Parts: sequence; C-alpha cells; structure tokens
Amino acid sequence: MSEHVLKPGWFTVNVLNRLVAWLTRRGLSVWGSRVLAVRGRKSGEWRRTPVNLLTFEGQRYLVAPRGHVQWTHNMRAAGGGQLLLGKKSEDFTATEVADDDKVQLLRAYLKRWKAEVGVFFGGVGPESSDEELRAIAPRHPVFRITPVS
Repeated sequence: MSEHVLKPGWFTVNVLNRLVAWLTRRGLSVWGSRVLAVRGRKSGEWRRTPVNLLTFEGQRYLVAPRGHVQWTHNMRAAGGGQLLLGKKSEDFTATEVADDDKVQLLRAYLKRWKAEVGVFFGGVGPESSDEELRAIAPRHPVFRITPVS
C-alpha cells in the first residue's frame, strides 16, 4: 500500500505558502501558523515549511493534512526540529502519535482549520464519527512536540 500524499498545486506553493511563511517570519501568526524547520533526511540541510500548530489538552501537535509529505519523512528521521515565529526559534523533539490515538486530535485540528484544509480529509470533518476519523488516521501523520530546555 502506498502512502497517502496530496501534493500542493502551483498557487499553494508559490503564493499561499510563501505568504503565510513571510508573515510568520515577521512574527504574525496566521491562525497558529509557524514555520517548521527540520533537517532533510538525505541532505542534512534545513528545510522550511509553514505549518499549523495545534494545542490540545495542554500538549502541542503538528498534523500533516496532505498526508505523508516530505516534512513528515524528515521529522521521522530527525526526531525533531525548530518552530519559528518572527525572531523566536524553539527547538523541539517530536514523537509520532499512533493511529488509534489520533481521533480527538484530528477532530480538534479540523474544528480549527477545516475551512483551510478540510478538502484534504475526504469529506471527514470535526462532526464526523470516531469511526470515520479513525479510518482516515493512517493517512495523516501527527507528531506531539516537546520543547527542548
């Protein structure tokens, strides 16, 4: 079985992502946005992409709405990275969340960002049943992030 990936189109890559990243680098968080910096698993070079930072029950998470994309592979290899907002940089470690533990996290993520990313979840939304959310969980990696002191 191949991994689920929804590649972004030209407009997303060249306009939306760049705009959100530009604003975030200047310290303006767009609905919880951060720039994720993680080392490439092959090159070792820093790779950056805008992400939505989810806070749920006192913990923080990164959810991959487009599936098993490059940053998720890099995160698995690196075990962490940095979250950037303006001049603030926060180092963190990352632990991937098991599929069975994602239901409430996906629900919370979709409650906050469904208008932005709902199309990537195949009709499943925050009001969907636990079974429906559990069924899509393998397609959407989720990482719990822990700040490095």
